[in-house]
Amino acid sequence: MDAATVERFEANRSRLASLAYRLLGSAAEAEDAVQDAFLRWHAADRERIEVPEAWLTKVVTNLSLDRLRSAKMRRERAVGDWLPEPLLDGDPMLGPAGTVEQRESVTLAVLLLMERLAPVERAVYVLREAFAYSHAEIAGILDITESASQQHAHRARRRIAVGRVGSELDRAAARRVVEAFVDAASSGRTERLVALLTEDATAISDGAGLAGKVLRLSAPERIAAALRGAFKSTPAKRNLVGGSPSMYAGVVNGSPALIAAFDDRVVGVVVLDVRDDKIAAVRGIAAPDRLGRVSKEWRRREHDAPLIESW
Repeated sequence: MDAATVERFEANRSRLASLAYRLLGSAAEAEDAVQDAFLRWHAADRERIEVPEAWLTKVVTNLSLDRLRSAKMRRERAVGDWLPEPLLDGDPMLGPAGTVEQRESVTLAVLLLMERLAPVERAVYVLREAFAYSHAEIAGILDITESASQQHAHRARRRIAVGRVGSELDRAAARRVVEAFVDAASSGRTERLVALLTEDATAISDGAGLAGKVLRLSAPERIAAALRGAFKSTPAKRNLVGGSPSMYAGVVNGSPALIAAFDDRVVGVVVLDVRDDKIAAVRGIAAPDRLGRVSKEWRRREHDAPLIESW
């Protein structure tokens, strides 16, 4: 493959990766799908490809759908025992963010809601809402009719709208939310945490990958009690992450987040969904296999002073 052909693919790599990430909810799986697309690009009769960008979009979309339909991925995501892989604000894999729909489509809340969709519905929703493809273009990518694309989009929007949780915040407001959350959680006073939560608040955690399934809580009092316990530092917890991490305020997948980092490595992320100035959902991710990309991006950046120097 000559340099110009490689460059043509590389010019599309970030867009293709952000498409695959929205479809799969996993940075690692997205990178694999894009690499598979590169191999197909290498093997293709490129003289017969009229619009390389469209061809590559179709290949990555269908490679991602094949993964979503695989028995392995269905097992991993059975009965909701799965959380998306978090990405730091500014990660190119987050992709387009010029509209509310584009920003919303990559939040953890919407990535989880998309798990309720059939693979083709998910693909139509992502292509339409995040990448602004027309229904005629989507029909060509997915080999369906234009009217079928419209129907899938309508069903997907309706199902996702029902489960929406949070609202958009600017960076300063996001930091204030995280600061208030950390202050309340580390105070040891459950009532302070309860006051920050909506009445219908929910919490979900991957349990650092130790339990083999996600852990779910509802009711502000139960969530507050669990968070108070989680914020207590113990030798066993420090041994689990290899030391005493620092806690930083950040933005992850467009939402306020608490980031725990130790030795230039992210060891945990807590993402907060905010509604009406209160926290409506808490999502904790600490399984090492979900933190590879976020750690890689973390090492590349400078950071504000930590909210907690040593946990």
